[in-house]
Parts: sequence; C-alpha cells; structure tokens
Amino acid sequence: MVDRPPGAGAASPALVDTVGHPPADTASTERTTAGSAVRGDDELSAARRSRGRALVAGIASSLAGKAVGLVAPLLITPVAFRYLGPERYGMWMAITSLTAMALFADFGLGNGLLTRLARLYATGDRRAAAREIASAYALLGALAGTLVLVLVASVRLVAWPSVLNVTDPVVARDARVVVLLCFGAFLVNIPLALIQRVQYAHQQVGASNLWQAAGSLISAGLVVVAASAKADPVLVIAAAVLAVPLMSLANSVWFFGWQQPDLRPRLTDVRATRVRGLLRLGSRFFGLSVLTSLALNIDGFLVGRVLGLHAAANYAVILRMFAVLALFVTLVNLPLWPANGEALARGDVSWVRRSTRRMVYLSAAAVALPALCLVVGGNDILRIWVRSDDLDRVPIPLFVALAVWSVSVAVASPLFMVQNSVGLLGPQFLGWVACLVVAVPLKILLAGSDGLSGVALASALSYGVTVVPAAIVGYRKALAGVSATTSDSDEMEHDGAQHPRCPA
Repeated sequence: MVDRPPGAGAASPALVDTVGHPPADTASTERTTAGSAVRGDDELSAARRSRGRALVAGIASSLAGKAVGLVAPLLITPVAFRYLGPERYGMWMAITSLTAMALFADFGLGNGLLTRLARLYATGDRRAAAREIASAYALLGALAGTLVLVLVASVRLVAWPSVLNVTDPVVARDARVVVLLCFGAFLVNIPLALIQRVQYAHQQVGASNLWQAAGSLISAGLVVVAASAKADPVLVIAAAVLAVPLMSLANSVWFFGWQQPDLRPRLTDVRATRVRGLLRLGSRFFGLSVLTSLALNIDGFLVGRVLGLHAAANYAVILRMFAVLALFVTLVNLPLWPANGEALARGDVSWVRRSTRRMVYLSAAAVALPALCLVVGGNDILRIWVRSDDLDRVPIPLFVALAVWSVSVAVASPLFMVQNSVGLLGPQFLGWVACLVVAVPLKILLAGSDGLSGVALASALSYGVTVVPAAIVGYRKALAGVSATTSDSDEMEHDGAQHPRCPA
C-alpha cells in the first residue's frame, strides 16, 4: 500500500482518534521519547561510573608509577657511579641535564592531542580520532627525524669534551657517542611518547602509568646486568637511556596492534586541517608551558643576584622540599584532564563541578598536612637530609610562606584541568603574565628588606592575587561555555536540529 498525503480539507490522523485516548502516533512518540530518556540516563550513569573508575585508577597508578620512577634511579645510581667512575658518570649526568631542559620539545602538541582526543572519545567519532592521531604522529615524527639528522650531522662539529669539561682522554673519546645516545633516545621518544596522551584520552591512565613504571624498572635492571657482565661503559649508558623509547614503542605496538587497531596511525589518515589545528592548539600549550616554567623557576636567578649565590643555594634546597608537594598535586590531578574533556563533551557539567570540588578539597588537604609538618620541623628535616654546616637555619616565616604557596597551587590545579580539557588557555596566560609582572619587582623589593623570607612571601602573595583568581575565572568560563552550548543544543534538538555539545 502506498502512503499518500491527506487530501485537501481532510483531518490529520492524529485528530481523529477515540476521545480520552492519545493518538496512536503521539503515544508511540511519547514511548520513544521516554525510552530515549531512559537510555540517555543509563548511558550517562554508565559513563560516570567508567569515568570514576578510570580517575581513581589513574590517580593510584600515577602515584605508584612516580614512586617507581623515583626509586629506580636511586637504585642504579651507586651501581652506575662505581662502574662508570666519577668523570664518566658526571659527563652522563651533564648531558642528561641538557635533555631535561628540552622538555617542551613537542611544542605542546601532546597536550593539544590529549584535549582533542578526549572530546572525540566522548562522541565516539573514531574516524576523526584516527585522523588526529595520524596527523600528530606525522608532524612529530617529521620534527624528530629532522632533529636526529641535525644531531648526527653536527655532533662532530661541536667540541663536546670541551663543552662538558672532560679532562680524562679515555672518557673524552666516548663523549660524542654518549651525546648521540642520550639526545638520540630523547628525540626518538618525542613521537613515541604520544602513546601516553592517546591512552590518557581513552581513559587508560592506569595502563599508561604501568608501562612507564615498567620502563623505569627495565632500565634499572639492564644497567645492573650490564655492569655485572663488565660490559663496555657506553653499553651501560645505552641500556639506561634506550629503555624508555623501547618501552614507548612496545606500548604503542600493543595499543595500536591489539587493543585499538582502528586507531593505528596511517599516512592515508593524515590531514592538513588536523595538522594546522594541532599546531594552533599545541602552540598555545607550548607558550603556556614556557611562561609557567619561567614564573616558577626564576627565583634562583633573582636570589643569586640580590642576596648572593650562598643564599640562592640555601633557597634552592628549601624549595626542593616544597616542589615535591607540587609534583604530588600534578600527579593527582593530571587524570582529571581527559576525564573532564570526556564529561564536558557529553555535557555532563554537574559531574565536572562535583569532581573538581572534591579534588580541590583533596589536593589542599593532602598538601596542607605535610606543609604543616615542614613548618613545624623543617629545620630538623633539613639537618638530617643535607647534613651540612653550610646550610643556614631557616626562619619559620619562610616555611609558612612556602606552605601557603603550596596550598594555593593545590587549589588552582584542579581548576586548570577543567580549562585544559576544553583548550581554554586565555585566563591562564593572563594570570601567569600578571604573576610575573607582580612577582619579580616584589621579590626584589622584599628580598632586600626581609631576605629569603621576603622572596617566599612574594611568591605566595603574587600567586594568590594573580594565578588563583585566573584559575577561578577560567574554570567558571569553561563551564559556562559548555552549559550554554548544551542548552542551545537541547533547544535545537527539540526543533529537529543537532548541535555539538562541546565548544570546538
């Protein structure tokens, strides 16, 4: 039977039903709507449960993985020092410090990929995710390959033994090889390390952290085995530095080969538009990373200029204890980044508000307790740890100021994770620029009047009046943007139109 439109003047079928009963089409529509609402609630509940489990596993594995990452070097240090000797070991550590200064070598593309993939994970658009992944690998692969070629071509042009101040002729002969090993492993790992961002975006934070911890353990084990076998010293160093990229490669093969083969990077999935989008977002993350690094690490230079190098050394030792608390805050809150991105892409603003509030309280409490212990017994801890008469006694106001600064960092960190998840970096830029503008002259002024305590007080004040307000404003702006987009989307869906739930 062929359906025909009703003739002119004919009543609509929806209006010629038995009185007191809903029309058949209307009842069907209501049942469909009710069923969709139930399915939507079930999907939202399932997503929240999955997100919550991933968040808890991510936090726990981050702490465990970092503990392994800190312990493994401590285990191999005495072995490597004795086997390599002071000068060769010192040369290795000097080269390692140079690679540590290039932590931003991916130009923020990893963070940009994490932000974009978290949204696509929520929408289930795996083709778009595959194109993002392929484009990121192609971009960073080309960058790393170019830098490796430059390294190989220039390694003989630089007098590395002189640069590294190597005096032993035997050690000097190995200098260029060790430079190639350390810098080469670092550069190769730039694209390989993208697997960590991909796993984070797909709520596999725990698995990613376990792979990284395994890399640290294998590196330590290979060093011990090579030293026990009386291998060439260069091979011992190679065992230590090559384990990280090899584990990243193994992780990538496992993820793309067995777990998610449809996301495997392919040249056919590389898109110029995706590359440009990643470059735009990544460059903003890169600029923010450079800005925050400058703001957080300028104290040593300022103290050295105003109060002298002896005071700078003292302040660096004191600050290192509180830096551990900042590292803890970062580890705890980093899994929030992909979780927030996925939740906001679904329009689940209430979950983000609730989890952020909880993480603010948790982070502040977790930092406040050890910070209070440092205020009360910091000098005793320093005496036991450093065991040097050259370390001056630290005044209590200095500990108090750094404790306040640490708690402020803990409060702001979860708020930043919300902004990072949607790529909203403007408020953070303004906050950190204002922090530098306020902090530098204030630290110089207070250092002259109150010494190191003045520097710490300036850090706490400048961070509290610039970065913390920027974190709060940016957090509210991020949620308001998603809420407005979701409301518009819901209204348009009633009219038969569909709009994305998360701003691009």
